[in-house]
Amino acid sequence: MQLTVPLRAGGVLAIMALVGGCASNNVQRTDTPSSANQAAATAPAPTAANTAGGRYALTGDAYPIEPPDVAKVPDAEPRIEQPSAGGNRSTYEVWGKTYHVLPDATGYERRGTASWYGEKFHGYATSNGEIYDMYKMSAAHRSLPLPTYARVTSLDSGQSIIVRVNDRGPFHSDREIDLSYAAAARLGFLDNGTGLVKVEAIDSERWVAERGGATPERVVSQVPATRPSPSVATQQPAAPVPAAPVQTAVAQAPVVQEPSAPTTAGDSSGAMYLQIAALGSPEGAQQLQQRLEGEQPHSVRIMNDADMYRVQVGPIAPAQESQAREALRQAGFPQVFVVR
Repeated sequence: MQLTVPLRAGGVLAIMALVGGCASNNVQRTDTPSSANQAAATAPAPTAANTAGGRYALTGDAYPIEPPDVAKVPDAEPRIEQPSAGGNRSTYEVWGKTYHVLPDATGYERRGTASWYGEKFHGYATSNGEIYDMYKMSAAHRSLPLPTYARVTSLDSGQSIIVRVNDRGPFHSDREIDLSYAAAARLGFLDNGTGLVKVEAIDSERWVAERGGATPERVVSQVPATRPSPSVATQQPAAPVPAAPVQTAVAQAPVVQEPSAPTTAGDSSGAMYLQIAALGSPEGAQQLQQRLEGEQPHSVRIMNDADMYRVQVGPIAPAQESQAREALRQAGFPQVFVVR
């Protein structure tokens, strides 16, 4: 089944923001905490930049004027996870070109150019429905399953890092991978914008077994519940991306469902809902609901089904679907699907 993917924020950054690299010296700069640990410890939160006009208001990517000490940001720690519900269709299409997602990452190894994406996408949804945090060790890739842990080695310095791939892109034909701000800084090519690297997928089960870890029967992917904190400059169409159902660690507190218009009459008239995500955390679902209510005109409801909290926009009449999808795209959720 072929999926047409609208503009992915993170991976499309090289095309949408900077033709050369995913960042350059001629970018908007903002103050940021001096400690990368402080930045990484805080979760995304709206700023004036991304509430007034959204991430698309930025014409280029951005990075801190005083880079935090990313040397203290730890590598991603491989763990066993189920494939994300979002971002893993076998094929998808971007700007008329079809891409194929690998059934698994076993044995994947490639050499190529790495670019990076930063503030322009900071705090927005990734292709698997998580929230992009440029101060964590993450990455975007066109074909690796989401999530995949990968070792990225600079072919110039020999330095290696481990990242967690949770996004799609880059869609420049000469790029192999898009790294987060922290990952690119660790490899030393923030200023250049790009660098030659080797990408090697990590077998998480083997990694865990070799380190004496227990293999859980079922590990679900985790989705940050909040957006970048005010102390960290945010803003990036990065990512934002697909917001197909995403599984997360199941929370125990019950979710309070906001009242919504009855669905019976809407269904009979062809009304629909656009599902943004399916989360395991009621708190995360409520925060996403509040965010959506402030960034698009339609009602937002939360449906609790088998310990999954499905965030849906609607009811929407068929004639309003295009307008609703555009509003969601502007809010950072270009990939949604219809439920009735």
